[in-house]
Amino acid sequence: MRYAVISDIHSNLEALTSFLEAAENLDIDKTVCLGDIVGYNANPNECIGLLRERGVQCLLGNHDSRVAGFEEPSDFNFHAAAAVYWTRDAISGENREFLKGLPRNILVNSKFLAVHGWVNDTDRYIMGHRDAERNFGLMSELKSTLGLCFFGHTHVPAAYALNGEEMSVVNGNPFKLEKGVKYLINPGSIGQPRDRDPRASFLVFDTKKKQITFHRVEYDIHTTSEKILAAGLPERLAERLKLGW
Repeated sequence: MRYAVISDIHSNLEALTSFLEAAENLDIDKTVCLGDIVGYNANPNECIGLLRERGVQCLLGNHDSRVAGFEEPSDFNFHAAAAVYWTRDAISGENREFLKGLPRNILVNSKFLAVHGWVNDTDRYIMGHRDAERNFGLMSELKSTLGLCFFGHTHVPAAYALNGEEMSVVNGNPFKLEKGVKYLINPGSIGQPRDRDPRASFLVFDTKKKQITFHRVEYDIHTTSEKILAAGLPERLAERLKLGW
C-alpha cells in the first residue's frame, strides 16, 4: 500500500492541483490530509471539492475548526484571522458542514495515527525535541496507536524517531522505518511551505518497503498570489508564498 500524506493546503488550489498531478505518477493507493484544508488563500470551495471528489481522507485542522465556527480566531495573528473571516463568508454551506464533520485524529487502516498538531491538541505545535518527546509519550498512552504518527501544523517537513529511550531527528530521503522504533513525521505543507522552499511539500509512505519519501512539486505561485490580492486578502499572504515562509 502506498499512502500520500499531505497537510496544510490552506485553500491553495494551484498547489493542490500540482500535488494531485504528481500523485498520478507515484502509484498512490490512498491520500490522507492532516488538516487545514482552508485558510490564508482564496479557493476554499474548490480545494474541498477536489478532496471530496478524489476520496481523500481528511481530518480537522485549527484553521478548519475556526472557519467551521467551533472556535473564534482570537488567538490568531491579524493576517490569519482576516483569512478566517473571509473564508467564512466565501465558503458554501455544504462545505462548512463538511468541515464540521471532520475528526481531529484518525487511525488509518491500523497502519498509522494521523493528527494535525499534537496527538491530543489540534492547536499545539511539535517544534522540536521536547515537543516530540511529549508526543511520543502521548502515543504510548493510546492503546489503539501503532508506533507511527503523521502530524502537520508547522508547515515544515520533519521526522523524529524514538528507539527505546533515545530520540533523534531522522535525516536522509528516503528512509526506512526500523522495527521497534517509533516515529513522528511531518510531510510539510502543500499550500504554504515555511522552510524557505516555496514548492508544495508532501510525503509517500510505502508499507511494503516500510519507507518514507519526501517530495516537492512546483506550482503556479503567481496565479495563487494574484487570487489572494483580487480577493482582498492581506498582501503579506501573497508575498510569503514566493519566499517559502
